[in-house]
Amino acid sequence: MKLRTVPARHGVTWVRRGFQAFFRQPLAFSALFAVFLFLVFVLSLLPLLGAVLLLALLPLGSLGFMIATRETLAGRSATPRAFVEPLRRGRPALRAMLALGLVYAGASLLIIWLSDLVDGGALDALMDLLAQGKASGDAVAERLADARLQAGLLLRFGLAALLSVPYWHAPALVHWDRQGVAQSLFSSTLACWRNKGAFTLFGLAWAGVVLGFGVIANLAALLFGQPQLVALAAMPASLLLSTVFYASLYFTFDDCFERPDVPRTLPSSTDAAATPPADTP
Repeated sequence: MKLRTVPARHGVTWVRRGFQAFFRQPLAFSALFAVFLFLVFVLSLLPLLGAVLLLALLPLGSLGFMIATRETLAGRSATPRAFVEPLRRGRPALRAMLALGLVYAGASLLIIWLSDLVDGGALDALMDLLAQGKASGDAVAERLADARLQAGLLLRFGLAALLSVPYWHAPALVHWDRQGVAQSLFSSTLACWRNKGAFTLFGLAWAGVVLGFGVIANLAALLFGQPQLVALAAMPASLLLSTVFYASLYFTFDDCFERPDVPRTLPSSTDAAATPPADTP
């Protein structure tokens, strides 16, 4: 396995190929995401233990979508079997995958605890206020202006972003390259750093897609004089974009790592050229 350094423009290509993969099998990917959401719903019903299990299974969930995307590109159907395939790769891979999940859950709980400590419960108070459905605009604005809430959100999202770096490729490296926990986390961090330009554009491209949908939805609502269209389209659009985002994850991995024993499943293109690969330490 060799680490690849790709041009920054590949970040946009990853988003585009995510849409292409999704529209090859839109029903299959939608069903896959529905299964994922159902699992989230079931685990959310379990007090405390459910939240821990959900966090521990998130790395496995992202890997499942990577497997599904690869199956789609190979001309096979994407099925929920993708979520259990990593658990059938033998005991070493299973132990490594479970360890990744437990470490991720522990780190996530630590982030939540630190953030709650910083905001002093301001986020929970805001969520309770919104859940009542009768909050005035002034009351919500007052909560949002709380400096503790802003500091807590900044810490929460900042630490979550840092945690995503070592975990971005780690499950795939355990599954396809048989790396151990420490090596996969290190390799993922190194790959993200080497390709930080591409990942920056990847994030900006997704932000542009979401903002673009918002602009189009609002323009349509103004054109037809139906402001409720925005709220009506928000839910299906968020489900669609979330599914496509997960479908695009495989391309970030496939572009960042060159595996001689695994043929590239992507069609060649002029923007797929990369700089000479460097051996992963």
